Amino acid sequence: MNKLKDNFGRQINYVRFAVTDRCNLRCQYCMPAHGIDLAPRQELLTFKEMYRIIRVLTELGVKKVRLTGGEPFVRKDFVGFLEMLSHNDLLDVINITTNGALISPHIASIEKLEKVKNINLSIDSLQRDKFTKITRRDVFPEVYNTLELLEKSSLHLKLNVVVQAGVNTDEILDFVRLTKDKNVAVRFIEEMPFNGKGQRKMTENWTFKKILNEIKSEFKVSEVNSEPSSTSRNYTIEKHTGTIGIIPAFTRTICSDCNRIRVTSKGTFKNCLFDDGVFNLRDFIRNGASNEALKNLFLSLVKRKPENGFVAEANRTKGNVTESMSTIGG
Repeated sequence: MNKLKDNFGRQINYVRFAVTDRCNLRCQYCMPAHGIDLAPRQELLTFKEMYRIIRVLTELGVKKVRLTGGEPFVRKDFVGFLEMLSHNDLLDVINITTNGALISPHIASIEKLEKVKNINLSIDSLQRDKFTKITRRDVFPEVYNTLELLEKSSLHLKLNVVVQAGVNTDEILDFVRLTKDKNVAVRFIEEMPFNGKGQRKMTENWTFKKILNEIKSEFKVSEVNSEPSSTSRNYTIEKHTGTIGIIPAFTRTICSDCNRIRVTSKGTFKNCLFDDGVFNLRDFIRNGASNEALKNLFLSLVKRKPENGFVAEANRTKGNVTESMSTIGG
């Protein structure tokens, strides 16, 4: 069986798939206060089309899918899609990234799906007022309740914390303290410029090294071995139940082992977070492409995967990075 492999010898076995561009929050680092120009619903991939794309990818060696948005639980019958996707016998792992405001009623149903392993919960502040300022929505009680429910569930919980200069850097140590008694993996993410045109300016970069030094100011950390394609460098703290990690998303020191591709909610295939899209799968499918044609397409597209995010950004044809993360797919 042909496998997806790029020109740098990297085996592609992981796809990040955005199921919608819609979101119920308006996080400052992700999109403007008024939202983004949403795609008409007929321009979004249907769940049937998503299933087909993922099925073909698994026949080429993809074993893991992460479902993102926007906010995936905004899309009607998302849990039904999870159930559908669980029937793909070639797929090993389904992970979900969510903002936590809508998932609580579905946790019990999701726990029954054997292939759903990890939930990444985006939460950038532990203070209600600040959380409201960041997200422009007053839903902190619901999100924190979700955190506690997920921590007690059978699902592995990761907390995604985007480190924003002048906003939440004073809470880095508070998030680390959460791992003392909670079985969570707190992952600090370097802020990226994907926040829509004319939005929040990044006046100071809280890089991987700066974040780590802040943590070391109070805690003694020990680095643990992570799988080669891990997006984070991970650490344990003595007598802490949980773990911490740092994702160098902006400084891009994780590119050499990249095993990922992306598909947006409108069907745009992306080899890298920083490229501006290399092919429209939606139109290809709707124009009658066979599964064999899709396979051949994927095999050729991954050959165009750049060596790293800096090359991808330099090769953009649509100018500087200004898209919303909600459009790209979290």
